[in-house]
Amino acid sequence: MQLPTRTSDLRVALFSGNYNMVTDGANKALNRLVGYLLAQGAQVRVYSPTVENPAFPPTGDLVSVPSFAIPGRAEYRIATGLPASVRRDLAEFAPNIVHVSSPDPTAHRAVTWAREQGLPALASVHTRFDTYPRYYNMAWVEPLLTAILRRFYRRCDALVAPSESFAQVLRDQRMNYDISLWSRGVDRHIFDASRRDMAWRRSLGIADDEVVVGLFSRLVMEKGLDVFSDTIDELNGKGVKHRVLIVGDGPAREWFEARLPNAVFAGYQAGTDLGRAVASMDVLFFPSVTETFGNVTLEAMACSLPVVCAEATGSESLVDNGVSGRLIPPGRIHAFAEAVRAYVESPELRAAHGAAGEARSRDFSWDRINQSVADTYLRLIRQKVAGRK
Repeated sequence: MQLPTRTSDLRVALFSGNYNMVTDGANKALNRLVGYLLAQGAQVRVYSPTVENPAFPPTGDLVSVPSFAIPGRAEYRIATGLPASVRRDLAEFAPNIVHVSSPDPTAHRAVTWAREQGLPALASVHTRFDTYPRYYNMAWVEPLLTAILRRFYRRCDALVAPSESFAQVLRDQRMNYDISLWSRGVDRHIFDASRRDMAWRRSLGIADDEVVVGLFSRLVMEKGLDVFSDTIDELNGKGVKHRVLIVGDGPAREWFEARLPNAVFAGYQAGTDLGRAVASMDVLFFPSVTETFGNVTLEAMACSLPVVCAEATGSESLVDNGVSGRLIPPGRIHAFAEAVRAYVESPELRAAHGAAGEARSRDFSWDRINQSVADTYLRLIRQKVAGRK
């Protein structure tokens, strides 16, 4: 293998479990990475399950891999392996590094293929997969799932994680000994306080003097929708005047609408429409503990919103507690309610913490962040070549 020295020398085989089937933070980050690499002259080939009507067009060349729909969550699919046709495509593409982004059977086979070819394999870790079972009454599965993930990630040459707090979790779990950061950026053309639109709020029945407690996310239970709902109940019980605005869609939407009948559900929003919706909130309340970075949190901060989040991986690396928002121990309904209440009742506190969050959000440049991944690719290739000598 010829030693690449520049980003333009890279040939990346990227394996994704969901490259563009639905819209979430992980696949948006992957598409943005591919776009950046292609702009720098690198070659990239993406291997992922595909569907007839994806959420958005893929960035770069996409090769479909065999998959099946997840029972009960048909919008997601599990990639099932690496058939001969895909192996031939890989051989013809001749990558100098393999990047896997979901611990599915295809990714397992891709790592094996990379090791057989003497190529480095990098895994990007996008979500707390080990925490998901607790939201479906299967917490007993977590230790087994953690062990399976450890076996997979230890077979990779290195991992990249979206936040330092999550990287430390992975170190503590002994997932790998080479873990670096691939943070996330924010699109400031979309997420900016100037997109606040009072006329749009009025069209939803929200008065100008009402304080909006907002959530924008894919509506699935692992985002802490139960904690959000219980907290709103406590605010209502204490007579705290506010309006709830929910932006997003997903399989738990019907449950969420029934649970919060007085909330405004604006549905799925994208691009500048999403920026308008977020900037038109007054406080972000996001109690999820499954985030590894917290794109939602960063985007709200860029819109000058104070944020109330669970004290968990991702948010701990973004929010300065008591300065740009509040970090509350997971599941502490009363503490969440008091933190949200403070913002609802104090416009001065909202303004001060919103301004601090906006300033912090400026540290996240997509080009700088994605170049760090390219630099990690180059380092791993150098190490692999040096190990053969």
